[in-house]
Amino acid sequence: MPGAWLLGTARKGTGSGGGDGRAPDGEPPRAVLLGLRAQDGGDGDPADPLDELERLADTDGVAVVGRMVQARERPDPATYLGSGKVTELAGLVAEKDAGLVIADGDLSPGQVRNLEDRVGARVVDRTALILDVFAQHARSSEGRAQVELAQLAYQLPRLRGQGTELSRIGGGRTAGGAGTGVRGPGEQRLESERRHLRRRITLLRRQVQQTAARRQRTRSRRRVNRVPSVALTGYTNAGKSALLNRLTGADVLVQDALFATLDPTVRQARTPEGRPYTLTDTVGFVRHLPHQLVDAFGATLEEVVEADLVLHVVDASAPDAMAQVTAVRGVLYEIGAREHPELLALNKVDVAPAGWLAGLRTAYPDAVPVSAATGEGIEDLRAAIARALAR
Repeated sequence: MPGAWLLGTARKGTGSGGGDGRAPDGEPPRAVLLGLRAQDGGDGDPADPLDELERLADTDGVAVVGRMVQARERPDPATYLGSGKVTELAGLVAEKDAGLVIADGDLSPGQVRNLEDRVGARVVDRTALILDVFAQHARSSEGRAQVELAQLAYQLPRLRGQGTELSRIGGGRTAGGAGTGVRGPGEQRLESERRHLRRRITLLRRQVQQTAARRQRTRSRRRVNRVPSVALTGYTNAGKSALLNRLTGADVLVQDALFATLDPTVRQARTPEGRPYTLTDTVGFVRHLPHQLVDAFGATLEEVVEADLVLHVVDASAPDAMAQVTAVRGVLYEIGAREHPELLALNKVDVAPAGWLAGLRTAYPDAVPVSAATGEGIEDLRAAIARALAR
């Protein structure tokens, strides 16, 4: 399965612990989370962005042992954090015996290299972590191909030499008479790796295009039979699969984990009047979903773009539910589905605090409160789907 290269040696362990900060064999890698926040506040935010990053790390099998947040308007172009904070981060990494630093943002290759040199630990960004989570959850050949395509698109511009073995400049005068400035063995190897990655990307894109064509043929058959389609979408872990099971009687795997569903699942359902329609469970979204994933999962996301109705499932128990709605709608806009008819389902009302639920119902008066776990509100949701499809 793809993905091991993203966290590199921090995942492998050394069998000794201590020394280089990596976890012993059999133990999860230890990580420090890193984030920035605007200097003008953020105290009023209902949820800490690093909480979600920690959930992503936990899903990926990483043990979070520390956090560091700096208040600054924009990242330092060289080291992401300010110089003083980098020194403080190095001390925290040593104190917590961490072998990994995860930044809640996108890092340039230069920022990664400079941070690794300063703190003595492997450094990855939010995108790398999300890609690694996807890689571990990909089960079907289609899902694995899409995840690998996203990984390679991320990796290609970040290839760089390591140490003198991959020195990119041939120094001195070589046997053939060439002087300083010619390509050394490192640059030749990098070019070879780039060519290999480009060939693999081309092959994977061809596979994804074939998948898209196959899905398009299936959708065309449904249109001929005049069967409307409803696409379940929403933030990851909002309860889409559980709602699919409740509406259709299916037994799709349900897990309390981020990105448990990567491969679309199509089931048939019926309105209270008996009208059939298809209900498709799709991959969940997340704040700052990597563009590489949006591009690679184009064939899967087409199920949302081509749907007659988008059933947007919201976790009403999440403290940042409104921010999640905004994030999902941003992705829908990016893939060309923002203008589709949308029906909001406020899920998990059985565990949502009354105050939060009241605020959501005020903000989204047309939303339907439901609980996929208990069945509360499901008949109201069926009726709302029927009304939306009738329109």
